[in-house]
Amino acid sequence: LDFAQGMGDAAAARLGAGMEVILVPCLSDNYAPVLHDASTGATAVVDTPEVGPILAALERRGWKLTHVLNTHHHADHTGGNAELRERFGCEVVGPAGEAERIPSLDRPVGQGDKVRVGALEAEVLEVGGHTRGHIAYHFPAQNVAFVGDTLFTLGCGRIFEGTPTQMWTSLQKLRALPDETVVYCAHEYTESNARFAEHLGGVPGLGARVAAVRSLRADGRPTVPTLLGHEKATNPFLRADDDELREAAGLPKGAVPIQVFAEVRKQKDKF
Repeated sequence: LDFAQGMGDAAAARLGAGMEVILVPCLSDNYAPVLHDASTGATAVVDTPEVGPILAALERRGWKLTHVLNTHHHADHTGGNAELRERFGCEVVGPAGEAERIPSLDRPVGQGDKVRVGALEAEVLEVGGHTRGHIAYHFPAQNVAFVGDTLFTLGCGRIFEGTPTQMWTSLQKLRALPDETVVYCAHEYTESNARFAEHLGGVPGLGARVAAVRSLRADGRPTVPTLLGHEKATNPFLRADDDELREAAGLPKGAVPIQVFAEVRKQKDKF
């Protein structure tokens, strides 16, 4: 695997036809992907950490915001909902399981629901764990998934409200998507995730991936988006059913994947 071609701009270049995505840095380490359908002019932002940078990105391109797609209720993902909705009259879509906690929510959605942004169509995946009602938006025709804080480049979200079983189930749901899926997560946590993965061990080929991460970050470039196939190969949180990872986590033969996942997540929380 050519890991340098599986992160950041190189991964973004693999998007399917019909969608343009700008990655907007917000706050200290958030990303707000803005996606645009040129055929209709429809434009969505996935989560709203900070209004100023999102507005600047829209204005530079002359795009008008038509949708907000929220993944979960945390303030660094919904903080700009009300202001953007007031300014553009856009539709705010978000997780039905957290409807009362999503500011200015117009349309609550859940597993299997379809969300259209112009001619682009997403399927909603329920991927709770980080928060109980967390969702992701998968656009199969464009080979892209917007996953919020469930899956990160070389990592996964901290479990604040859900359970390890719920989170592992959610990660398996994302892992089942095609290898060529371009994954947009919501934070630049990759260097920290890489340090933990190196410390843990049990992932063949990890060194080359970490080198690619460090090269990108040394140049100030993002490691988001990422290619799902590369995450399947090197992200320890997607490999809890692998014997090498179980051994690296210090668990005996016979330990089941959910035990391995829970142990690795616990070690990361303390790292």
